[in-house]
Amino acid sequence: MQLGDGMRFEWRRFDEFSTDALYAVLQFRQAIFVVEQRCAYPDLDGRDRNAEHLLLWVDGALAGYLRLIPEADAARVAIGRVSVGSRWRRQGLARHLMTEALSRCHSRYPDHAVTLAAQTYLMPFYQGFGFRPTSPPYDDYGVPHIDMRL
Repeated sequence: MQLGDGMRFEWRRFDEFSTDALYAVLQFRQAIFVVEQRCAYPDLDGRDRNAEHLLLWVDGALAGYLRLIPEADAARVAIGRVSVGSRWRRQGLARHLMTEALSRCHSRYPDHAVTLAAQTYLMPFYQGFGFRPTSPPYDDYGVPHIDMRL
């Protein structure tokens, strides 16, 4: 999907990644969730293989990312690793990512609940899409999180 101004979305399954593209995504996630947020956590959690990956490119550079993890047994799809590179923040790109992800959820998983684990300071952002808390806040490797459901 083209967004204009040099922005485009790209959906990929795990087996569609080249070695270089997978390395770029993992490096992108590590730069944000491990280095920038100073949080040592197991990013490689075994869930990427079954996920659909959304990449947001701006002028040929990876600017945003998230993944959808369908869980057919639980009739739900989880959105995770929502991230925007530091140089592209405060431009509405996270909103574009979420809008695209929710559109994909509704078209591909219409009978599934949509869930996510949000950093607590982002709860109002996700509430703007209709998500509601389903847990009390909890510590996830030193970062306060809350489970939410659409």
